Formats: sequence, structure tokens, C-alpha cells
Amino acid sequence: MPPDWYNSIVEGHLRDTGFYHVSHIGVVQCQSTLVNALIERWRPETHTFHFSVGECAVTLEDVALILGLSTNGLPVTGPTLSSYEALEAECLDQFGVAPKKKNCTGNFIKLTWFRGLKDRLVLVDDIQIQRYVKCHIILFGTIVFGDKYGAGVQWKFLPLLRNFARIIQFSWGSACLAHLYRALCRATRVECKEIDGPLTLLLTWTWIHLPFIAPIPSNSQLFPIANRWRYWDRENRPYRFRSLAHFRRFVWEAYAIGQINPDVIPPNIRQHSAIWSATVPLISFECIEWHASDRLRRKFGLTQDVPHQERDLDEAHDEVLTAPKNQD
Repeated sequence: MPPDWYNSIVEGHLRDTGFYHVSHIGVVQCQSTLVNALIERWRPETHTFHFSVGECAVTLEDVALILGLSTNGLPVTGPTLSSYEALEAECLDQFGVAPKKKNCTGNFIKLTWFRGLKDRLVLVDDIQIQRYVKCHIILFGTIVFGDKYGAGVQWKFLPLLRNFARIIQFSWGSACLAHLYRALCRATRVECKEIDGPLTLLLTWTWIHLPFIAPIPSNSQLFPIANRWRYWDRENRPYRFRSLAHFRRFVWEAYAIGQINPDVIPPNIRQHSAIWSATVPLISFECIEWHASDRLRRKFGLTQDVPHQERDLDEAHDEVLTAPKNQD
């Protein structure tokens, strides 16, 4: 689906939520063979890709620069419920209307319902404007928390939008990275045939660090960086047909992200750079993954010491909130 553009009246409100930059990201065509090549090199034990020259991984810095999301703040978590009645009550409270059961699939609300609601809103007061912005956040939220089909969004995120002034206080960037790590870990299993998660982040990260296999970017000054490859397949069609064998032969060019012009990074994104190298757990509801930055010190211009023993997340590494578990 093309990006959902917003009414210019709400731009200030969109900035207040911290989602202004990511809302401008257009369609970045997936390259499945490149994703498969990366999955082959991903190690769930360390949360890093293993290349011939060492370990590398998508970090909080990459999330901030590629998607323009805040990586500092409260953890994205909270109570979850699985019943339609709870979903209905939440939507009535925030939007004044609720989706019918046909517009829901399990814990997912179809994006078509939010799109129709957004188009019907008349921006006459702050309440309507806030509802409009919330719909817009959910519609492009598939870039951040996408499922395999991109047709719905889990409604467990809705309570975090209830207090409009607090939306910006959550660390949406670290939650996004947690989902990418979880998706990569699951994709390494022999029985797994599909991958979900923020693939726009994964692809853009690869093209930044491996520029010799990347499609030609449109404008090196664009921010968020993901937009440098929006609609890339229109002018780089031969790239779409590269085989898995081709990508298996590439050689890692370590940490080429330093080539990004710092002047294109907005101050509100750059202000949190001190925590980009933190070794911390990444949290998004039941999804807990480890940000193993102690294994990637060279990326941040530091000396690489012997890394600590990898963190064993035990059962938390496979936890999924479904059915009765949703009520705990």
C-alpha cells in the first residue's frame, strides 16, 4: 500500500508524538533473496550477523537514523486483553466508535477500518485532530510492527496512545528493534517459511553497510534514511533478480554508516545518541531481545574488547502472548 498522507493541519500534533519522521517513509520494495542471505548469517545466541570479518547487527543508532524514531524513553509494554469486548471498549474510549467483529481478526484490527475512520474525521477541534493523528500512527505502524501481510495491527498498542501527551515518552525505536530481532531469530528455525517485522529497517541497514550491492539511492540528503530507497525497483529492476548465491558471496564493509552526513540528522534525533551504544534489553510487551552492543564496539568508534558471555533469555526468547496468556 502507498503511504497514508496526512492533512497539513495536524503536522504540529504529529511532531508532538515523535512519529513525524517515520510518517514520511514511502514504499521500500522488499528483496527476499537478500533477506534470506542475511537470515543464514544471523545467530540467535548473540543477536548478531556473523560475517568473515566479525560480528555486526542493527543497533539503536540504525533505528534512529533509518526510521527517525526515538530510542529513549519508557518501555513499550502494558496489560493486554484478548476479548472483543475489551477491544470494543478501548476503541469507543479513544475514537468514539468501535470496529465490528468482521473488521477484526483475532487480536488484529484491519487497517481498512482505521483508514475509513481517518477519512471520515472532520478536524474541527483537538479531540478530532488527536483521533486523526492516532489513526495515522496506526496506519503507518506496519513499518514499525508489521505482520506478514501488512493488513492489520495488534490492538495491544492502542492503550499506549490513550494519553496523547505521553505518546512521545515511549521508546518506540527500541521496541521496533526488538521486533526485528525476534523476527530474525524465528526465521532461523528450520520449520519457518516466512518472516515479518520491520523489513524496511533491515533492508535499508544492509544497503547502507553494503553499498556495493545496494540499489542506487535517490538522494543522499534525505531523512529518514529509508526514503533514499523508496520505490527503488522502478529504476533498478535488474537488482530484483539477483540470486541467493550472488548475495552469499558478498564481503562485509564494516560500519559504513559513518559516511552519513551528520547535518541531515535532526537535533531531536541526535540528542539521544549517548544511549545508542547501551547494552540493554529491548522490550515490546512479551517480546524481549538483547541489544548486544558490547560485541559491536567498533561501530561506535570504540576499542573492541572481549565481549561478555551472551545473555540467555531462556523462555522469554520464545514467549508469545496468545489466548489465555493475553490476560496475564
